[in-house]
Amino acid sequence: MPTALITGITGQDGSYLAEFLLEKGYDVVGVVRRTSHHSYERIDHLIDKVRIVAADLLDQHSLTVVMKDVQPDEVYNLAAQSFVPTSFTQPVLTGEFTALGVTRILEALRLACPTARFYQASSSEMFGKVVETPQDENTPFYPRSPYGVAKLYGHWITVNYRESYGLYAVSGILFNHESPRRGMEFVTRKVTDGVARIAHGNATELRLGNLEARRDWGFAGDYVDAMWRMLQQPTPEDVVVGTGETHSVGDLVRVAFEHVGLDWEKYVVVDPAFYRPAEVDLLLADPTKARTTLGWAPKVSFEGLVKLMVDADMARVAPR
Repeated sequence: MPTALITGITGQDGSYLAEFLLEKGYDVVGVVRRTSHHSYERIDHLIDKVRIVAADLLDQHSLTVVMKDVQPDEVYNLAAQSFVPTSFTQPVLTGEFTALGVTRILEALRLACPTARFYQASSSEMFGKVVETPQDENTPFYPRSPYGVAKLYGHWITVNYRESYGLYAVSGILFNHESPRRGMEFVTRKVTDGVARIAHGNATELRLGNLEARRDWGFAGDYVDAMWRMLQQPTPEDVVVGTGETHSVGDLVRVAFEHVGLDWEKYVVVDPAFYRPAEVDLLLADPTKARTTLGWAPKVSFEGLVKLMVDADMARVAPR
């Protein structure tokens, strides 16, 4: 039975990846920080099926000990400070987790289990102020947030360890991927939660920022399959993962409100307070390599994803 170690197992992607790997017969070990409060709601249904160990991306020794004890076959680094607006207010902390944290886990792997295969969660936010559309593995990076800059460091340090030490280490450059497990602070979940509250009479408006920003949105449950496929290849290569379709925040809003039979224009207020200091206007993947090399394609459409999220939030906020 192969063993997989997942940092960020309590997050959206970590929970879907844990489910996916358990179905494939893996022994799944999740790394969590030792804190006074644990948020396990995304993996509550898995807690008896996975092993939880304590370590911290800010602490080199704890990571090395975990690698030495677990001796994983595969390591998925999904932990990060992952909310872009927070990276503007906490840029140093974002760098510690999202940039240097990658170095610490790679160093732990190099010292304790150098034959393990390593997956780094890179991000389309590294493309930022895009220099070409669509974006593929050869598109130059131009990050527009401390988060994007930190992810870029994590991306290149992964390349560096692969080339310097011969590790099987890859980065998946994933475009936006969402689900009913997405955090409330992200715009997709903010919209679907807002729609559900308005539909149930618990709210009268939804305040949003730039409705013109465009993203390539897919379903997180599809994207963890691509992560796994990247570690099954004969040689380690970085891959862009996305749908190849772009939609605006306005499209997201329209689909969500229409799904519950409401006119979005009666409820949405554009609030400049929610604009980013430096906006990323258009992200669109060219997922050719993911299709041809990995044999991967998304199963859930944009409209299907939005409706899935609205339905989940409608059920969650419905009167008991």
